[in-house]
Amino acid sequence: MPETDIRELVFYKRPDLTPFLIHLTKNTNGEDNFSAYDNLVNILRGGEIWGSDTAKGFIKGTNRASCFMDVPFAALKFILDKVNTDPQNPRYEPYGIVVSKRYAYAQGCRPVLYLSNEEAQKIGVPQDELWRVVRFEPNGSGMVSWIHEREWRSVGNFHLPKNPYAVLVRTPKEAATLTKLIAGDKDFKSVPEAVIPIQVMCQGLPYMNEA
Repeated sequence: MPETDIRELVFYKRPDLTPFLIHLTKNTNGEDNFSAYDNLVNILRGGEIWGSDTAKGFIKGTNRASCFMDVPFAALKFILDKVNTDPQNPRYEPYGIVVSKRYAYAQGCRPVLYLSNEEAQKIGVPQDELWRVVRFEPNGSGMVSWIHEREWRSVGNFHLPKNPYAVLVRTPKEAATLTKLIAGDKDFKSVPEAVIPIQVMCQGLPYMNEA
């Protein structure tokens, strides 16, 4: 277990909590023909996650924001289901970056505010702080709820550490390919401590069983 203090022990002892945050990527075929894997590589080369806006990431207000989820590794299979990973219109794909909550917090990353549109207006969240708000309206036929993602956000682009804990890729073959690429290229601003294949880590994803 990494060196820590007693305030973080609960994250290591409870299966429903984690000391990490995960940013998942997806393909941008409609914009630049980049796959989710390509976008992961570009993030590592540049050393930062680009913030999403209203059009691309459902971010409210005038500011962009970088998004993470507070989900234990074993629970990723419930996020990476067939609906969320539809290759024609994916919300996420099985590629991403893992950073510690301690590092993310120091960079201004915070848990989002899950509020209805009416509540956000009632309490007067300023326009330049609306990036913190995720719509939460669980009643009625138009239910909107993403609380299972336990989302955290930081305003604007998120600067990665030089050595993030890990990156996630789909298969063991991709893990070997990315490891080799990073080892032979000095241009990566962020070099992960580990490359983890989700296919191995999250059994229970039958549509990902290809070798």
